[in-house]
Amino acid sequence: MEKRWVIKERGDIVVVKQLAEALGVSESLANLMVQRSITSPDEARAFFNPGLDYLHDPFLMKDMNIAVERLSTAIKKNEKILVYGDYDVDGTTAVALVYSFLKEQYSNVEYYIPDRYKEGYGVSFQGVDFAFQNNCKVVITLDCGIKAVEKIGYARTKGIDVIVCDHHYPGDEIPKAIAVLDPKQPGCSYPYKELSGCGVGFKLIHAYSKIQGTPFSSIAHYLDLVAVSIASDIVPITGENRILAYFGLKQLNEAPRTGLKEIIKEAEVFRVLTIEDIVFKIGPRINAAGRMETGGKAVELLISSDTKLATGFSKEINSFNIERRSVDRSITSEAMRMISEDQRRVNSKTTVLYNPSWKKGVIGIVASRLIETYYRPTVILTESNGFATGSARSVQGYDLYQAIEACSDLLESFGGHMYAAGLTLKKENIQQFIERFEQYVNDTISEDQLLPRIFIDTELSFSEINEEYFKVMSQFQPFGPENMSPIFISRNVFDSGTGRMVGSNGEHLKLELCQESTGTMTFPAIAFGQADYFEYIKGGNPFDICYSLEMNEFRGSRNLQLNIRDIKTPDK
Repeated sequence: MEKRWVIKERGDIVVVKQLAEALGVSESLANLMVQRSITSPDEARAFFNPGLDYLHDPFLMKDMNIAVERLSTAIKKNEKILVYGDYDVDGTTAVALVYSFLKEQYSNVEYYIPDRYKEGYGVSFQGVDFAFQNNCKVVITLDCGIKAVEKIGYARTKGIDVIVCDHHYPGDEIPKAIAVLDPKQPGCSYPYKELSGCGVGFKLIHAYSKIQGTPFSSIAHYLDLVAVSIASDIVPITGENRILAYFGLKQLNEAPRTGLKEIIKEAEVFRVLTIEDIVFKIGPRINAAGRMETGGKAVELLISSDTKLATGFSKEINSFNIERRSVDRSITSEAMRMISEDQRRVNSKTTVLYNPSWKKGVIGIVASRLIETYYRPTVILTESNGFATGSARSVQGYDLYQAIEACSDLLESFGGHMYAAGLTLKKENIQQFIERFEQYVNDTISEDQLLPRIFIDTELSFSEINEEYFKVMSQFQPFGPENMSPIFISRNVFDSGTGRMVGSNGEHLKLELCQESTGTMTFPAIAFGQADYFEYIKGGNPFDICYSLEMNEFRGSRNLQLNIRDIKTPDK
């Protein structure tokens, strides 16, 4: 599939030059900093040397003092506390964090994870009934609750006080909880708005610890859970999140909690863990529990301090992940076949597919996978509790939520944001939804939005690439949304003659690249899934590449390698 290269605007030339001189780095590196809103030496020092002192006072968050006071009262009166969280990674890590913290000093506490299939997302009436039947006087919701107006109202009628810890955007009405902690709610002056749900939970225990006179060092060991939530929930790794992720990764690599240590072992990560490792190896294993069985299994693993028990839980969760991969591959293959065998679907501006037998827990993954081949807004539907329920995913720059909202009269419920959403509708409305959704997208999407884009930081000459450049660039980590690993362009490169196809089916390219303007300097490069260019490249013809820089370590040797994201030949 052809990709459009979008080169980011270069930073202010004067600012770039001044920053380069002040820091003693190349203008190319200074430009990368300015693109990330780092425009002074002081900002650069704070960026490259994250410090826990830069974390904001948790009491700047609206309702934090009320939440801490109610929590303190519950503990003094020995009231039972229920820690309630969503079944995904952010929810389960948040529950593990707050539950473990409370359990260290207080025994009258329990946790609850709703069943994805029976209760659905967030606070449920069943969950409130569980709290009431178990005599819980305080419920702390994590990664959910900001839109649970009716359910929290129901809890009030049962004599239950709810402390909401959420990070999602609120609806028109804020629930009448005893305290609502959400930096995105109106009237909250907390300086950083992009915390994960687990991050909000961490601010709660930080605030409680401050009131108790407990030093921050006694809660710092929970940052491994916060880092896992930040990476897995794809929140921006900027500001406070960058600090939390930085120290959380340090904890993960040096002294992870028993459960995470066992997951890392199962994932077979034998080097320094990165955000990318959490996204692709750690997070999916934790998520698999909620997708295939129950998120409670993930919490059991994350709170366990017994190595033998944790090993058992980890192996069970790993088996869930293996099953999840098998199921989502099978459904993806079936969905691809449904599209390819119907020319009308092939030519559509959207993908909307329904199969009542598809597993609800993986349809969001399937929607994302289909976009890799058919780059367009996608909705995957299955049956649940007599309705069609689905997950939707969008493409860069297109507001999926608006498209779904335009069909709201056909829906029982929907929610989400620009790039991802969930929806429920009556089965008899499916065909009408398919037609209306297609029509709305067709009328509002541009051809440009149907072309995948690669955002490129800057053009780089091979003469600028060396270990010192890579060393400074590596200090931009942890990478993630709004601080992605830099992507570069180099033009008019060619293979030195050793290029070959690799991979089980010869689908990848292993190259040794030169650039005419830099003489004999060469760099090894890997280009995954781009073997179609081999005949052109082996002829010694010039081409342009966009790529990231990485350090390849093999059998004790280290060398810089170009990881090629895309290739363009002169005819493209």
